[in-house]
Amino acid sequence: MRELVLVRGAGDVATAVAIRLRERGLAVVCTELLQPLALRRAVSFAEAVYEGRWAVEGHEAARAASPEEALRLLGEGVIPVLAPEGGAVERLRPEAIVDARMAKRNLGTRMDEAPIVIGLGPGFTAGVDCHAAVETLRGPRLGKVYLEGSPLPPTHTPCTIGGLSRERVLRAPRAGHFFGYKAIGTRVEKGEPVAWCSGEELRAPCSGVVRGMVRSGIEVPAGTKVVEIDPRGDPQVCFRVAERSWRIAAGVLEALDLLGF
Repeated sequence: MRELVLVRGAGDVATAVAIRLRERGLAVVCTELLQPLALRRAVSFAEAVYEGRWAVEGHEAARAASPEEALRLLGEGVIPVLAPEGGAVERLRPEAIVDARMAKRNLGTRMDEAPIVIGLGPGFTAGVDCHAAVETLRGPRLGKVYLEGSPLPPTHTPCTIGGLSRERVLRAPRAGHFFGYKAIGTRVEKGEPVAWCSGEELRAPCSGVVRGMVRSGIEVPAGTKVVEIDPRGDPQVCFRVAERSWRIAAGVLEALDLLGF
């Protein structure tokens, strides 16, 4: 089998990473939660956990319930999304692991889990818990590879699009069930009801198109980003991987090259 890379996470950034690794000719397996909270679902392989199969930018992913099923799906030419991860590291023995969960902290990834371990964003320190870390903060360092040290600390501020940052994102007011009223790509006006969460109706914070919305019917922790509006108003951008994600993915490929993979 081709060299195997395990990508932890299947959100929009992890999906961009998986696509670029696949295009390089590597075998790629993503792992996810049983109930993913991906905001940009349209461009996230995480949606395969709910739908069974999901395609992004011409690449297809399929849910796998076990490492053995993941290997079978690799043989079919699709990217497996293993949910939950379970003992995948021990059973698949990947040559490289990329932690692309974008949690702004290390959720338990260790440098001794694979010959090459790469962490994305704050919470990782090259030489301590990974062999290389990649910058995820938007700006001149985006995609930078660290072979020692750590990426910049998180700002907890959404990316600025169309001149708006926090003003275009809605978060869960408290823990509870989320129900969306709108489909991704739908145009909305400021103040228009777009979702219901934990007993509270959520209204569009600005006019634009729905760029991201978590899966309707799931439980979300308090403070979770649940709706994202793109004020530029172009529905097509909602179904394309963002340039930021591609640049982070390019950083992963550079890190693999620098580490002699």
